[in-house]
Amino acid sequence: MKGAGQPQADDPRLPNHLDRDFIGYGPKPPHANWPGGARLALNFVLNIEEGAEYSVGDGDGRSEKALTEVGAPRVPEGDRDLAAESMYEYGSRAGLWRIARLFAERRLPLTAFVSARALERNPAAATLVRESGWDVCGHGNRWEEHYRLSLADERAAIRDGVASITKSVGTRPLGWYCRYAPSVSTRQILVEEGGFLYDSDSYADDLPYWVGVGGRSHLVVPYTMVHNDAKILAGGLLDPASFTAMLRDAFDILYAEGATRPRMMSVGMHARILGHPARIGAMTRFLDHVDAHEDVWICRREDIARHWADRHAPSRG
Repeated sequence: MKGAGQPQADDPRLPNHLDRDFIGYGPKPPHANWPGGARLALNFVLNIEEGAEYSVGDGDGRSEKALTEVGAPRVPEGDRDLAAESMYEYGSRAGLWRIARLFAERRLPLTAFVSARALERNPAAATLVRESGWDVCGHGNRWEEHYRLSLADERAAIRDGVASITKSVGTRPLGWYCRYAPSVSTRQILVEEGGFLYDSDSYADDLPYWVGVGGRSHLVVPYTMVHNDAKILAGGLLDPASFTAMLRDAFDILYAEGATRPRMMSVGMHARILGHPARIGAMTRFLDHVDAHEDVWICRREDIARHWADRHAPSRG
């Protein structure tokens, strides 16, 4: 239990990034001081990973079946699952563009969690990210399970992912989020690499927070598996209206709390899930709900990280 080490603006103590912290900010989280006095910082994340998933053709010995439309696999393990492959392809061929149009029409920013291999195989997607002004968070070179990699292999995977993403979009990723889960070394490698503002390999809070890594302070901008369209397939929300309702309820609670203690809300999207015509309306309805409220800062993840580093930097470390 390391809550006593949770830093405030005037508290130099930082919990070690591998220590579990069950207290965090506790009952008195810091006032976020979001731009314009916003009650809520709202960040939309589009995961661009189609083409980076496990596949027989890439030598993985299996096709990726997670987050597809068919729950029970029918193709024997080790054989190509052409149905699952095409479900992933739908995301990059059609769903990506449907979501991009929705956000462009409303002139809303978002953050792209990009897997390097996905952009290598879809230059048009790389151009979209580059020309849309989306900020980029590295989402792996491909779907490596970081916790299974040796230290040397993990360093190489992160290095190669950063180089590939930088080549594809023209700017380096400023954040990192592992496809599955980080290893005990991931955060240390990111700090040693030196070019990251933050990572999002945590689900632990409604606000960013600092941790100590190798004698340095490192910012964590937590992500979510709750306000995430993965719930539609993995969580049994077959009715898109239920996804809208879940997002709306979360927004309303955080917005109300934000009257005195401003909060942050992340929303996760996948082109092969939310990008279907049967589901995109769920996001349209949620955006309509958000639009009816004032004092909401819809922003990129990079913007949140820079704001927090500027207004809530630990006084030492």
